[in-house]
Amino acid sequence: MRGTMMAAASLLSLALTSGCALGSSGADVGSGPARSGPLKGVTVNVASKNFTEQLLLCEITAQRLESQGASVKRTCGMSGTNAVRAALTSGDVDMYWEYTGTGWLTLQQRGNITDPQTLYEKVSALDKSENDVVWLPPAAANNTYAVAVKTSAGKKLGVATLSDYAELASKDPGSASFCGASEFFGRDDGWPGLQKAYGFNLPKSDAAELAEGPIYNAVAKGDPCNFGEVFATDGRISALGLTVLKDDKKFFPPYNLSLNVRGTVLKKYPSIRTVMDPVSKLLVTAQLQKLNAEIDVDGKRPEEVASQWLSANKLK
Repeated sequence: MRGTMMAAASLLSLALTSGCALGSSGADVGSGPARSGPLKGVTVNVASKNFTEQLLLCEITAQRLESQGASVKRTCGMSGTNAVRAALTSGDVDMYWEYTGTGWLTLQQRGNITDPQTLYEKVSALDKSENDVVWLPPAAANNTYAVAVKTSAGKKLGVATLSDYAELASKDPGSASFCGASEFFGRDDGWPGLQKAYGFNLPKSDAAELAEGPIYNAVAKGDPCNFGEVFATDGRISALGLTVLKDDKKFFPPYNLSLNVRGTVLKKYPSIRTVMDPVSKLLVTAQLQKLNAEIDVDGKRPEEVASQWLSANKLK
């Protein structure tokens, strides 16, 4: 799922990150200077998918490793999950940030697990044994599906949780009008499963299918919907004054971030783990929302946002 999401945001990001994103040939664009540190003499290739959050994480990782002495090649902005995953397992790149839900549901094609720690343990163990891919300890940031409402509208309608929303959908479906993308409407861990888990059935006339990008503005304007599908770390949530409804029945699967590293690389350079550990610990959902907004809303470049964040946290 995370290879196709945030299409509208990624277009803006790619336009802003010509120094980081891949060119048409697929060749790496530049590498940063190495310094002295525990990774001096290490050369690695850091990759990412092609939407805002991933471009940001690619830069955060590259700059953090460079600050510790590594020479880093950047392959930021690959076309999606399958492309970057294939590059990792083939050895063309050495690491990228993946989501636990994507690893388990999409890459491993296994059933839903709602407990974040259990999911991480299972996907990391399976991927290490089958593909020699190491999932470093996950960040708290959870970029899962979510349902959002304009904060003022949510208060007026008395809706703060998905159980509240289900009750509204049953009593007043017009006020519970919903916008979602085609993928969300067709996924078991999307709209069909959500309705089943929370026991409601919104009339099709009150559900509008939109592209992922425009959903945020549609919800903010209340036209054509008061509620909509979002991704939990998207910067537009706070920028547009939206509130994410609490998933009180824990329906949506976890999508915690974990830096995936080829096992041979980590075995050769174990300091990568300790160097990246403080980065993972600082990446919480609210923090990623803020950083993503600096790119998508304020128009900053991922390189700039990454550098400022690392410096502010004394990580470079």
